[in-house]
Amino acid sequence: MELKPSAHADTFSRDHLPPPDAWPQLLFELPALAYPDRLNCGAELVDGTIARFGPERPAFLDGTGGVWTYGALRERVDRLAHVLTADLGVVPGNRVLLRGPTGPWLAAAWLAVMKAGAVAVTVLAQQRAQELATVCAMAQVRHALCHVTVLDDLVKAEVPGLRITPYGGADPDDLLRLAEAHPEPYTAVETSADDVALIAFTSGTTGRPKGCMHFHRDLLAVADTFSREVLRPRPQDVFAGSPPLGFTFGLGGLVVFPLRAGASALLLEQATPRLLLPAVAEHRVSVLFTAPTAYRTMLDALGPYDVGAHDLSSLRRCVSAGENLPEATWRAWHERTGLRIINGIGATELLHIFISASDEDIRPGTTGRVVPGWQARVVDPAGRPVADGEPGLLAVRGPVGCRYLADPRQGEYVRDGWNLTGDTYVRDPQGYFRYVARADDMIISSGYNIAGPEVEEALLRHPDVVEAAVVGRPDERRGQIVVAYTVTREGVVLTEETLRAFMRSELAPHKCPRSFVFVPALPRTATGKLQRFRLRDLE
Repeated sequence: MELKPSAHADTFSRDHLPPPDAWPQLLFELPALAYPDRLNCGAELVDGTIARFGPERPAFLDGTGGVWTYGALRERVDRLAHVLTADLGVVPGNRVLLRGPTGPWLAAAWLAVMKAGAVAVTVLAQQRAQELATVCAMAQVRHALCHVTVLDDLVKAEVPGLRITPYGGADPDDLLRLAEAHPEPYTAVETSADDVALIAFTSGTTGRPKGCMHFHRDLLAVADTFSREVLRPRPQDVFAGSPPLGFTFGLGGLVVFPLRAGASALLLEQATPRLLLPAVAEHRVSVLFTAPTAYRTMLDALGPYDVGAHDLSSLRRCVSAGENLPEATWRAWHERTGLRIINGIGATELLHIFISASDEDIRPGTTGRVVPGWQARVVDPAGRPVADGEPGLLAVRGPVGCRYLADPRQGEYVRDGWNLTGDTYVRDPQGYFRYVARADDMIISSGYNIAGPEVEEALLRHPDVVEAAVVGRPDERRGQIVVAYTVTREGVVLTEETLRAFMRSELAPHKCPRSFVFVPALPRTATGKLQRFRLRDLE
C-alpha cells in the first residue's frame, strides 16, 4: 500500500516504519472505513463530533462533580495545541510523551498532540525511570507533558535533550498556565490518514517492550469496527473503566469510543474494582471497561441482583479484555448482575479488539467471533489453516496492522500478510474462537499438551481461590510438571491436599497441578496483565 504525502516536518516515525513487504495485508471493506486521504483523528473526535451532536453535550466527567462539555473540551484542546506549537516549538511529527494519572486533562493533552500533527507516545504513570528512559530512547522523544505528581521518575530517567512541561501545578511554566494565554481556536494540521499518530509500547508481559506505530485512520478504524459493530454505543452512554490511557485498551474504551459516538466518559484517577462499583452508581455509568480479575474482585462486593449493596441498574455494557475471561467469572457475573460480559481479544499491535461478541451472540467460554471489518483464522506453525476444532496459532488481519518501530521482531509477528498474535486458539464450525493459551504458555508433560489457562479456570471454580497462574516446572522424568501459583480469599487457609482433591474432580489427572504455591499476589504489569514469564523464571 503506497503511503500518502506526509504532513510531518519531523520524519522520524515514517522513516522507521517496517519496509512495505513486512506489513500485513490491510482490509477496508466496510463503508465506514473509507477515510479521506487527509485526516486528523483529533479534529474528527472533537470538531467532527461537535458538528454532528453540538457543543453542549457532556464529554468528560472528572469524578468530583466537574463536567466538560464538548465545547469546553474543544476550547481546552485548542489552547493546549497552541502551547505545543507556539510556546514549546513542537512541529508535526515530533514525538511527545504523555504521562499522568487518568483524567480529562491527560485526554485533552492527547487530543491536542493529535491536532498539532505530532506523535503521542503514551506511557503509564506507574512506569519507572529505566522503563521511561528505554521508551524515550527508542522513540527519540524530545518533548514530554507530565503531571506534577509523577515528575520524579521522568526526571530521574535523565533523557538527553528532553524538554519536560509539567501540568497540574502552580508554577508559571505549567502547561495549563501557559494555555491561559491562548484563547483563540486552533486549526488542526492536515495530516495524512497514514501519518503516524501514536506510538504505543507493549506492556512487557514477555520482556522488552515493542513500539507499535499507529496512523490517524487506525484510531478511528477501531471505533468504526469493534465499537460501532459490537459495542454499539449511544450518545447517552457514560463510559468508565480501570484501564489507564497509556494502555490502548483504555485509550480506546475511555476516549476514542465515547467521543466517536458523541457519548461521555467518566475519567477516574483511581479506578480500582472497589472504587468502580460506587462510581457506576453515582455517575450512572452505562458502559464499563475492565479486566477479568477486576470483575472477579467486584463480585465479592455485590449482593444479590437488584437488592445488592451497589446500584448497577444503569449498566448495559460490560467489556472485558487484557487477558482471557474465565467462563466461571462470566457466569458468576451474569448470575449476580444479569449482565452479559462482552469478552474480547485485542493487541497493542492491532490497537484494540478484533474478536468479540455481544448480546445473544455471546457464548460463555469463547472469546467470540470475528469483528466486522476483520478476518481471523487458526493456522499451524507453517501458516497453513487447520481444521475447525484443532488448536493452532491465531492469525488476524483487518484495517489496522502491526508496524513495529525499527524492531526485528516484525518478521515474527507478521507472516504471509497476517498478524500472528502469539495466542493458541480453536475455532468451531459456527465461527466462534476459543482461547487455549498463549503459545509460550503451553506445558508439555509426559507427552501431554496442557494449556495453563484451562487449569487456571478450573482452579478459579474453587470458591476460596481468588487468582491463579499455572506454569511448567522443568522435570527430568516428565519434561515439565504443572505448578499452580494460587492466591486465596482473605482469611482463608487452603492446603495442597484440599486443592489437589478439588482439581481431581475438575480435570483429567494429567492436567492437575503436581505442586501448589500459595502467594499473596501474582506478578502483573501496570496494566494488570499477568506476567507468567516471571513465574517461569522462578521455576
